[in-house]
Amino acid sequence: MPHRSIHWFRKGLRLHDNPALLAAMKDCEELHPIFILDPWFPRNMKVSVNRWRFLIEALKDLDENLKMINSRLFVVRGKPAEVFPQLFKKWKVTRLTFEVDTEPYSRQRDAEVGRIATEHNVEVIQKVSNTLYDVDRVIAENNGKPPLTYVRLQTVLASIGPPKRPCSAPTKENMKDCRTPWKGSYEEIYGIPTLEELGQDPTKLGPHLYPGGESEALRRLDLNMKRTAWVCNFKKPETEPNSLTPSTTVLSPYMKFGCLSTRTFYWRLAEIYHGKKHSSPPVSLHGQLLWREFFYTAGAGIPNFNKMEGNSVCVQVDWDENKDYLEAWREVFEELLLDADWSLNAGNWQWLSASAFFHQFFRVYSPVAFGKKTDKNGDYIKKYLPILKKFPPEYIYEPWKSPRSVQERAGCIIGKDYPKPIVEHETVSKHNIQRMKAAYARRSGTSGEQAPKSPSNKKGVKRKAPSVADLFKKK
Repeated sequence: MPHRSIHWFRKGLRLHDNPALLAAMKDCEELHPIFILDPWFPRNMKVSVNRWRFLIEALKDLDENLKMINSRLFVVRGKPAEVFPQLFKKWKVTRLTFEVDTEPYSRQRDAEVGRIATEHNVEVIQKVSNTLYDVDRVIAENNGKPPLTYVRLQTVLASIGPPKRPCSAPTKENMKDCRTPWKGSYEEIYGIPTLEELGQDPTKLGPHLYPGGESEALRRLDLNMKRTAWVCNFKKPETEPNSLTPSTTVLSPYMKFGCLSTRTFYWRLAEIYHGKKHSSPPVSLHGQLLWREFFYTAGAGIPNFNKMEGNSVCVQVDWDENKDYLEAWREVFEELLLDADWSLNAGNWQWLSASAFFHQFFRVYSPVAFGKKTDKNGDYIKKYLPILKKFPPEYIYEPWKSPRSVQERAGCIIGKDYPKPIVEHETVSKHNIQRMKAAYARRSGTSGEQAPKSPSNKKGVKRKAPSVADLFKKK
């Protein structure tokens, strides 16, 4: 008997390389592609109006691409566990397909939906396509534990072989014996939401630099892949973190939402690399995709990966608990990321804080010295902190050290128009190094002898901040 399928779009907001969508179309007489506006996400994550805009654009693009193969996107509002029983009955569903998601909430949600599907005699098919590899298999091949070094990940992946090739996008041929019932009245019930419906203020939108959607993702991929020499010579440590124009591909938001398949990206790079001299992992573009794989695998296999407490690989650090400072930090960072990704954010914060994976805690970046070295004129500061743009270069990274007359000419009085520093970097960095040393000593059960040794422990040796290249080499 032909199936009546639901394909559940979550991260994989695309038609290309979507094996779960293809599985939904096989032997199918009626297909309902859906996206669920799950209230869990806005309640548990900080999402800016810019990221909501990106999602809305991705959904609109997905709907347009589905129209081209005689289908449509149904946007459903509500908790998955509550809406699926209704949809199963209403549409007489016999099959549910979706992409594997390894984040903790997603695993819990999908297990619950799977139980509900079984109760309704609905077959469930899950396919891996958010990552290059099945991360559960990678963990199994590593004796049941996620690889904790980049080199170990490479060793395990070498035993598995190259990633699978991406699937082709479905066409009208895939839908020739299948229909998607759509009525005019469905626009109001299942239509794509507006920013206002999501409780967002459109007047607070930032510049529209990166439109959402699969079509834009593939267009940008094509543009980047035409830069053959740049692709072959790409080395992450040589990119510019404070450049006014992107020095990378800017494909991360499209991969976060699944508008671009990581396998498609990987194999396009492989085609360009073939027969040419090119950079290698970990610094190459292939290497960047493997870093993504590294943190996704860690996130899937390490309980409490986004926390310090209960995280077996994370050093337990005696952090300060200043409520005002913590609240200010909570209001800034994750919310402003267009490409905020649970596994990558958690992994990179642990790395950069030397809490896990990278352990040379005595190597510290100076927010002043780094800027002076890489952007002497302070152009990046002037763009994103325009209140400081009239300060001369010698003071733009430390405006609080400028004479009052300089502040007056710049039209910015420190402590009034712009806040004073809450810490003195030279002092707190030394203090925190000692606290990190103590944390490592507690972890190893020693008095500090087995903690990583700082070069400053040697007489006459000045502690040196690491280069970006150094950080990558140590992995």
